[in-house]
Amino acid sequence: MTTSPLLITPVELVELRASGAPVRILDVRWRLDKPDGRADYEAGHIPGAVYVDLDSELAGHGEPTDGRHPLPDRDALHTAARRWGINTGDTVVIYDNLKNFSAARAWWLLANAGFPTIRLLDGSLRAWTEAGFDIATGNEVPEPGTVALDWDRLPSLDLDGAAIFPATGALLDSRAPERYRGETEPMDPKAGHIPGALNAPSTANVDTAGRFLSPEVLREQFLALGVAEDAPVAAYCGSGVMAAHNAFALTLAGFAPVIYPGSWSQWSNHPDRPVATGANP
Repeated sequence: MTTSPLLITPVELVELRASGAPVRILDVRWRLDKPDGRADYEAGHIPGAVYVDLDSELAGHGEPTDGRHPLPDRDALHTAARRWGINTGDTVVIYDNLKNFSAARAWWLLANAGFPTIRLLDGSLRAWTEAGFDIATGNEVPEPGTVALDWDRLPSLDLDGAAIFPATGALLDSRAPERYRGETEPMDPKAGHIPGALNAPSTANVDTAGRFLSPEVLREQFLALGVAEDAPVAAYCGSGVMAAHNAFALTLAGFAPVIYPGSWSQWSNHPDRPVATGANP
């Protein structure tokens, strides 16, 4: 029996599959320095897991002013979800090999599309292998699924919405502190952060093994950063991937977060948008 509606341990996943419950496992192997994770997936993955390509299936493609990972077209996501073999009534379990930093993007998109039962594998692939469970190689091609997805079930911000959000709530910048402060910017045309944003690196959501901190600890951390009990909270990052990790952690902690999908990659490509630097919002 699972202990969280959002997370699942390797042992719980094995027990769930053994129970005969319909389970679909998604492997979102993606890193900023190695966006194509198929070779790593084929070298070793959880048996039955389907490879999900973040760049082509979990993101759209547009102009730089749209950001590096805009939300995918709803029909394209629908097609992808059926390719992954998802059916109505499934429990979808998602993992990566990066402390769920990329897997969280798939979680948010499926939640936004109205899919009811989605869990991240706590501790990612590392937790599975350290538990001693089998690894499969090669490619997995499931029977096409029949799931029908909705859209816009979760709130999100556009460029203008992100600009005014700090006036009413906490806008969290999920990137590393040095990128937030504007000391370095390896990807985008300008360095710094959205004026009024607070720095909340996604890396603070997990322990050294990649397991999420307890809801109580996460809530204390977010409150200490400046998230208020009775005010809205939103997250952005470089391109909309790591922001989903903060959204997941905020949800674990009992908040109802909003995501700005365009994130810094969109904001910094609009010359008319102001940029703040340094450690202060």
